[in-house]
Amino acid sequence: MKNRKMMHAYANSEREAAVESDNPHALIAVMYDELLRSMNSFCANLEKNNADLELRGKSMSRSLTIIYALQSSLNFEEGGEIAENLFRLYEYARQRVLASSKSENPEDLEGIIGSLSEIRDAWRGVYGQNSDQVSRTLSAT
Repeated sequence: MKNRKMMHAYANSEREAAVESDNPHALIAVMYDELLRSMNSFCANLEKNNADLELRGKSMSRSLTIIYALQSSLNFEEGGEIAENLFRLYEYARQRVLASSKSENPEDLEGIIGSLSEIRDAWRGVYGQNSDQVSRTLSAT
């Protein structure tokens, strides 16, 4: 139990370092990792028999908040078509989260989680080791 608390505290310090750093790419990497973690947690708690309703609510809220933050971070002037496509993808993800909360069907999220995972992996490939280090640290918690 003590080790888990220490790892959680360490991961929180790494998140804070990414947020406070001058590297916006590390922050986006953290946001993708946290979004996928939250969406997977939400998805895992959709089935009525095994659901942790409190965790489901927190995961849903966190997913929607991160999606909004990713949408808000887009630069349409410099990003052009890529920014527009990402905005549409994020909007679709938001709609899928909301729809799956009503249907309680985890299959509604599988496709969008896969798409977001691919984008996260591409992001890591483009922006390299800094985002990988942050992501590995966060995955340890």
